[in-house]
Amino acid sequence: MTTPSDRPEDTVDRKLLEILVCPVTKGPLEFDGARQELISRSAKLAYPIREGIPIMLPEEARKIE
Repeated sequence: MTTPSDRPEDTVDRKLLEILVCPVTKGPLEFDGARQELISRSAKLAYPIREGIPIMLPEEARKIE
Protein backbone atom coordinates (compact mmCIF):
# COMPACT_ATOMS: atom_id res chain seq x y z
CA MET A 1 0.00 0.00 0.00
CA THR A 2 1.28 3.45 -0.82
CA THR A 3 1.45 6.21 1.72
CA PRO A 4 0.45 9.77 0.89
CA SER A 5 4.12 10.74 0.64
CA ASP A 6 4.69 7.99 -1.99
CA ARG A 7 2.10 9.43 -4.38
CA PRO A 8 2.18 12.66 -6.33
CA GLU A 9 -0.10 15.27 -4.78
CA ASP A 10 -2.42 15.26 -7.78
CA THR A 11 -3.47 11.62 -7.38
CA VAL A 12 -5.77 9.67 -5.11
CA ASP A 13 -5.13 6.11 -4.01
CA ARG A 14 -6.94 3.84 -6.48
CA LYS A 15 -8.15 1.55 -3.68
CA LEU A 16 -9.64 4.53 -1.86
CA LEU A 17 -11.53 5.54 -5.01
CA GLU A 18 -12.94 2.02 -5.26
CA ILE A 19 -14.27 2.23 -1.69
CA LEU A 20 -15.59 5.79 -1.56
CA VAL A 21 -19.07 6.62 -2.83
CA CYS A 22 -21.10 9.80 -2.83
CA PRO A 23 -22.70 10.15 0.61
CA VAL A 24 -25.85 11.60 -0.98
CA THR A 25 -26.52 9.14 -3.81
CA LYS A 26 -24.21 6.24 -2.88
CA GLY A 27 -23.04 6.42 -6.50
CA PRO A 28 -19.49 6.34 -7.91
CA LEU A 29 -17.05 9.23 -7.76
CA GLU A 30 -14.60 10.50 -10.38
CA PHE A 31 -11.27 12.06 -9.46
CA ASP A 32 -10.49 15.50 -10.89
CA GLY A 33 -6.76 15.96 -10.36
CA ALA A 34 -6.66 19.51 -11.68
CA ARG A 35 -9.18 20.74 -9.12
CA GLN A 36 -8.38 18.18 -6.41
CA GLU A 37 -12.00 17.08 -6.13
CA LEU A 38 -14.07 13.93 -6.19
CA ILE A 39 -17.01 14.41 -8.54
CA SER A 40 -20.44 12.89 -8.10
CA ARG A 41 -22.19 13.34 -11.43
CA SER A 42 -25.49 11.98 -10.10
CA ALA A 43 -25.60 14.42 -7.16
CA LYS A 44 -23.95 17.22 -9.17
CA LEU A 45 -21.49 17.78 -6.33
CA ALA A 46 -17.71 18.08 -6.17
CA TYR A 47 -16.13 17.04 -2.88
CA PRO A 48 -12.83 18.77 -2.10
CA ILE A 49 -9.60 16.97 -1.32
CA ARG A 50 -7.56 18.88 1.25
CA GLU A 51 -4.00 17.83 2.03
CA GLY A 52 -4.72 14.46 0.42
CA ILE A 53 -7.88 13.84 2.48
CA PRO A 54 -11.28 13.68 0.74
CA ILE A 55 -13.84 15.81 2.57
CA MET A 56 -17.01 13.79 2.06
CA LEU A 57 -19.46 16.20 3.68
CA PRO A 58 -22.29 17.42 1.43
CA GLU A 59 -22.18 20.85 3.06
CA GLU A 60 -18.50 21.17 2.06
CA ALA A 61 -19.14 20.10 -1.55
CA ARG A 62 -19.26 22.50 -4.48
CA LYS A 63 -22.38 22.36 -6.67
CA ILE A 64 -21.64 21.64 -10.32
CA GLU A 65 -23.73 21.95 -13.46
